[in-house]
Amino acid sequence: MLIIPRNSKFKKQQKRKAFNRISKSTNLFELNFGSVGLKALEHGQLNSKQISTLFQTINKVIKKKGKLKINVFPHLPVTSKPIEVRMGKGKGNVDFWAFNVKPGTILCEIETNSISLGVKALQAGQIRLPISTRLIFH
Repeated sequence: MLIIPRNSKFKKQQKRKAFNRISKSTNLFELNFGSVGLKALEHGQLNSKQISTLFQTINKVIKKKGKLKINVFPHLPVTSKPIEVRMGKGKGNVDFWAFNVKPGTILCEIETNSISLGVKALQAGQIRLPISTRLIFH
């Protein structure tokens, strides 16, 4: 099942500027919940399908031996027009929902007694992501 927001004030949004700054005010840059985490090393976009695939892959490995917390949620609607449509006639329909990733963002955390199980699960999840990531420990 895809992860999308329940409702938003506007259906479509404008693109934001992609700053290379990392804001220190958010708590997305340190482990708060688990003992093992997955940290992004580069800029990119994760869509809702990639995030749900990451969730399913990690849960398949850890089963009931640990808890998983996903720190990212796709709030940004990305629009596109159909192929071979002429210019003009307004903005296209929402194609997918995305999350803009900054370097240093903790994507997910695992709380488990067996750290080797958490590492194995996150390595299985790393393969499914389009950006480069690194495992971090508490």
